[in-house]
Amino acid sequence: MATGTLFLIPNTLGGEQLDNIIPPAVAETAIQLRHFAVEEIKSARRFLRKIDRQFPIDDSEFVIMNKNTAAPELMGLIRLLKNGENVGVLSEAGCPGIADPGAVLTALAHEHNIRVSPMVGPSSILLTLIGSGFNGQQFTFHGYLPKDKKERVRRLKDLEARVRRSGETQLFMDTPFRNMHVLDDLLNELSDDTYLCVATNLTLPDEHINTRAIVDWRENAFDLAKNPTMFALGKKQ
Repeated sequence: MATGTLFLIPNTLGGEQLDNIIPPAVAETAIQLRHFAVEEIKSARRFLRKIDRQFPIDDSEFVIMNKNTAAPELMGLIRLLKNGENVGVLSEAGCPGIADPGAVLTALAHEHNIRVSPMVGPSSILLTLIGSGFNGQQFTFHGYLPKDKKERVRRLKDLEARVRRSGETQLFMDTPFRNMHVLDDLLNELSDDTYLCVATNLTLPDEHINTRAIVDWRENAFDLAKNPTMFALGKKQ
C-alpha cells in the first residue's frame, strides 16, 4: 500500500482576504484533507471555512501540535499516513515549521519514509527580508526577544554588532503588546547609522514596510499598536 503525503499548508498572516495570499492549488489541496495537525483548532477551522464554506468540519480530525508536543503524541498521524491517508499541517499563521510548530511531525514523516510536501504561502520572516533591502544571501532569524528590558537591550546590541561584523541580516520579533517597547529600545540604544526595517501587518490592506537609519526613525517613528510586526537590522545595499 502506498503511504499518504504530509502536506505543510500555509495559513494567512491575518485578515479575511485570501486572494493573492493563498494559491488556488494550496486551497484545493487543503479542502480535500480530513486529517490535520494544527497549532490551534479554532483558527484552523476558520481558515478551512474561509476556503470552502461547506467544508465538513465535523467529519475531520484535528490533532493539536504546539511547541510542547512530543513525537510519541503524533504517532497516530504517522499510522494514518502509513495506511495511505493524507495529513495536513496548519499553523495559526504563516508557514508551519518556520517559527511555528511542524518540524517534529515532519521529521517523523521522513523517519518513516513518508512523502513531505511543503506548499507555497506567506511567511512574515521571508516577506520582511525581501522587503527590507538588506542582505538576502546571509541572514538569521532569532525568534522572540527576551522579556527583560536589560536582556533585550543586550541582545539588540549583540545583533547590531553582528551586522557590522558580517553584514548578515538579523531578523526578530516580539509579541504585539511589546512592539513599542522593542521599538523604543531600538531607537534609544542603537547607533544613529544602524539600519532598521519595521514590517507591520504584512499582506493586509494596511501593510507597512519601511527601512531607515535609526537617526531617521527617531524623527519618523509611528505607533505600532498591537499589530503583528517583524523587525530586521541590516546593512543598506
